[in-house]
Amino acid sequence: MTDEDLLSGQIILLDKPLEWTSFQAVNKLKYKLKSEFNLPKKFKIGHAGTLDPRATGLLIVCTGKFTKIIPEIQDAPKEYFTEIKIGVQTESYDTEKPEILQQDISEITEKQITETLPKFLGEIDQKPPIFSAIKIEGNRAYDLARAGKEVEMKSRKTNINYIKDISIELPFVRFTVGCSKGTYIRSLAHDIGQELGVGAYLTNLRRTKIGDYTIENASSQYLENDYKFENFNK
Repeated sequence: MTDEDLLSGQIILLDKPLEWTSFQAVNKLKYKLKSEFNLPKKFKIGHAGTLDPRATGLLIVCTGKFTKIIPEIQDAPKEYFTEIKIGVQTESYDTEKPEILQQDISEITEKQITETLPKFLGEIDQKPPIFSAIKIEGNRAYDLARAGKEVEMKSRKTNINYIKDISIELPFVRFTVGCSKGTYIRSLAHDIGQELGVGAYLTNLRRTKIGDYTIENASSQYLENDYKFENFNK
């Protein structure tokens, strides 16, 4: 890969590590590219679709002319490996907040779970978590929630295209979900728990696919301090 390649346009697939923000991952990549290549100060680079810090997996980064197709990539369907814990909830619908409202799951069967999951296929109404980046009257919902203010989230339409590869080891349920842009898997986990009547929250999330781009072709090596781009394949 050369300076001209990057300036003209490249698509780089990152495997975002746990606890990194998408912004941090792109900034680290940008720093490494600038340290190895002769790039201008206003080098065009951006990512197509944010991942929460507690999620890992596919983060698509575009440079040069390919930054123009970022909206197109963002609109593409997504796929996630998902793990939820049933019988307990958190305010954030994930591991950010401590567990609350523990309930007995001794009567929950695998059959109940496998019959519940298909109820969420197709177009569904979904309320985003209050701990999300959605803006409410100019303020981020998570800022309002962390300040202890009451947050009312409006439901929105989203599509769950498939739920497959279901594995159950109570209290954990694991599956792969394909969904449309704007789907909150945290909300899906919460809603599954509500449907089962015992609560649930998201314990592990890994994005494995965006459109035709897959995690198998992504790497976290680009973010390592000793990685060199001389063997990078376009």
